[in-house]
Amino acid sequence: MQYNFDEAIDRNNTGSLKWHYEDDTIPLWVADMDFKAAQPILDSLQQIITHGILGYTKQTDRLYQAIINWHSSRYGLELEASNILFSPGVVPSIALLVNLFTEVGDAVLINDPIYAPFVAKTKLNGCKVVSSALQEVNGRYEFDLEDIEAKIKKHKVKLFLLCNPHNPGGRVWTKDELKAVLELCKKYQVAIVSDEIHQDLTLTGHTFTPFLNLASGYEHMVVSLTSMTKTFNIAGIKGSMIFAKDKALLKQISNQQRLNDEYELNMFAYSAMQSAYEQGGEWLEQALAYIEKNIELTVDYLAKHLPDIKVMRPEASYLIWLDCSAYADDNQALYDSLRDAKVELNAGISYGSEGHLKMRINVACPESVLLEGLARIKQALNH
Repeated sequence: MQYNFDEAIDRNNTGSLKWHYEDDTIPLWVADMDFKAAQPILDSLQQIITHGILGYTKQTDRLYQAIINWHSSRYGLELEASNILFSPGVVPSIALLVNLFTEVGDAVLINDPIYAPFVAKTKLNGCKVVSSALQEVNGRYEFDLEDIEAKIKKHKVKLFLLCNPHNPGGRVWTKDELKAVLELCKKYQVAIVSDEIHQDLTLTGHTFTPFLNLASGYEHMVVSLTSMTKTFNIAGIKGSMIFAKDKALLKQISNQQRLNDEYELNMFAYSAMQSAYEQGGEWLEQALAYIEKNIELTVDYLAKHLPDIKVMRPEASYLIWLDCSAYADDNQALYDSLRDAKVELNAGISYGSEGHLKMRINVACPESVLLEGLARIKQALNH
């Protein structure tokens, strides 16, 4: 079927985190699309309601097979049901795995900038955050491998939290880049947790490589995390997956999950996941085409009206990293100027010190909403 991504759906008064304002502010921040979910997902949820019994629910063979088929056909990642665990979300899984791979006081390596919960969950587990700044080369981020190795050695790092594709910079790390990281981690026996939640939003011209595809011989130290929620815009239905290939490691993770009772999902999540992976491909293909069009629109608009903003073109997802340093010299003032113009973006500084005077914009919305938001950004910064 043909989906209408131009439809502007009123999300006010729905409890939406994104649309939480009492005025007409345009929200272009949190990673949540303003698009209606795929019809097969909606149909599957409606079938549950129509059936009328909302009882205890377990995973089915069909659900496991849908996950296996999706990852095999798209990424060549060969999984068995025994390689898959379920979790309420990627962030809870990060917290659990930091706890599993470290002791209080251990060092955990992250990149900067990075998705803020990487830092928060590390600190809440009593660990030390060790940061390696990404290097901007020709308008995109690259690892500083020398710095990563130096930090691992100096701080005796136990765990590297990797974001692939990267949030907020939108990099889809190449196979060679990931291999280089893997070799360093092998050399110093550092565990790797790879957050791959944006994998399915990889854009034209780029290829996503699952970290587990490279981990032969080191599977006991590698875990990947992903979810259907980001891909199919169903974040309100909590659910994600943990992938690992080593049996002993899977047992450790499973035991830790059971300690916190975080190993089951609700029936709506299971149903949405199965429908998404079996029948959601058509919606995703159309959504990505619309997102790519919105990315081009945004890049062109900013080049014309705010030419001194440095735009980091994403290789995955609908989030664009903007360097606004030519228009501001204070992070709070930058954020406030946009809010005063009734448009909200994510403050770059929340992603680490490398986010100084940067902003993250979400372009997964109808074109009409995006254009109004861009006009307000122009108004805020052209002063």
